[in-house]
Amino acid sequence: MHAAPDPEDALPSRRSWMAVAALLTAATAGGFLLDHHVSLTSQAMLYVLAVVIASYTLHWLPSVVCAVAAVTAFNFFFVPPRWTFAVDNQENLIALFTMLLVALVISRLAAALRRETDNAHRNEQRARQLQTLAADLSGIGTPQEVQTLGQRALNAAFDGPCILALQQADGTLDLATDTPATVGDGLACAMREAAVLGPGTGRWPGLGAWYVPLGDQGQMHGAACIQNVLASDTDGREHAQALCALLAQALWRLRLAASVQTAQDESHRQQVQSTYLAAISHDLRTPLAAVVGAATSLQTQRDKLSVQEQERLLDSIVSEARHLSTVTENTLQLVQLTNAAQPLRRDWESMEEIVGAVLARVRQRDPARRIQSRIATGLPLIRVDPVLVAQLIGNLLDNALKYSDGAIDLAVSTGDGTMRVAVKDRGTEIAPDKYQAIFEPYSRSDQSGQRGAGLGLALCRTIATAHGGSLLLRRRAGGGNCFTLTLPLEPQQPPGDTP
Repeated sequence: MHAAPDPEDALPSRRSWMAVAALLTAATAGGFLLDHHVSLTSQAMLYVLAVVIASYTLHWLPSVVCAVAAVTAFNFFFVPPRWTFAVDNQENLIALFTMLLVALVISRLAAALRRETDNAHRNEQRARQLQTLAADLSGIGTPQEVQTLGQRALNAAFDGPCILALQQADGTLDLATDTPATVGDGLACAMREAAVLGPGTGRWPGLGAWYVPLGDQGQMHGAACIQNVLASDTDGREHAQALCALLAQALWRLRLAASVQTAQDESHRQQVQSTYLAAISHDLRTPLAAVVGAATSLQTQRDKLSVQEQERLLDSIVSEARHLSTVTENTLQLVQLTNAAQPLRRDWESMEEIVGAVLARVRQRDPARRIQSRIATGLPLIRVDPVLVAQLIGNLLDNALKYSDGAIDLAVSTGDGTMRVAVKDRGTEIAPDKYQAIFEPYSRSDQSGQRGAGLGLALCRTIATAHGGSLLLRRRAGGGNCFTLTLPLEPQQPPGDTP
């Protein structure tokens, strides 16, 4: 939809003059056919009809020419004395002048009606375009989408060329390298003055384009340049301002949404930090107090304590120190994986060796040998960070030892391009509605009765996700829980190292 030129400014085409000649010829022919059957007044009505048709369908100049020519032709062919331009009857002369006046009035009224019809049609198209643009802008999510929709709307509404530029974070405009300097200056000036520049605006009227800002003095988002415009096209300029106002509102909405999201993220971060500090301070304070108490007792009352009591205090110190080490390591790893941008230190590793090293450490805390491992033979190498994967498996086994009393199964297998490590226990089943929450930091099973900030499982899932894998919890057949780590296998194994 482009702005139509003003009918008063357009030049008549050759076809318009041919239409005038055809209408006059038809009126004259009809007059001769009815010459002996109707009065002179009825013959004049044929010319009036031709003038009406010309006035409503043609440019104003051919309409006026048609009106004058109709009166002249009627006088020449039908008004006595015929075949001359002389008029022998005063009454006929008055009729000719009246007919000319009526024809000119009809021509003018018809031209005005045609202009109003064109304006109404154009305004309807513009209103529909504004409605469509507003609906499209309500569903976009980035400034680039706003720019694309805005550029498309301007190109459809105006002959152009049209340029739409958005303001960048540093205050400059995002313009193409081949944009003329004068256009860039005009856009910048429109933003600086927060006003429309160009023909018909009273500001820089010598320009051949409108420069329309996107926004007001307080919130400016960019500007638009619409070239090849007329100073008299007030409706077109107002439509351009309406389009740019919609684009500015959409950009302002996106900026507000981004600010709200930033505030929400900051609030969430502060909340997580507060929860983290509260949980960690509790988990560090309790074992520290136990270590200090046991060490103080050994220091001040060793002579009064039996060997068994001394051993008990030493075991308490070792146990609490180990718990402190686990909490500290989990905390540091979780913070590093969550906030750091550096990639993992991956290498080709054997899962049998990683599991073997984990079992060697964990079984020091498993004197009853409750952990039973089952590792498939011929496992391929896997490209992982061995320290993190070992920490993941170790946390799963520690949880199983804490929260269950029976045997614990550790199974390693492959299939469908993945390697799976499953840790199965016979402890109290975790409710399905807590399958996701249990992996959140500071979450623990209500039935556990165990201490801890709940960082272990959160760290486990974070490590699995960082490796492109997953960690899922499901109910174990026969009772208990099953944690399954799934890691992707590389399609190409290292040469010469495949088991």
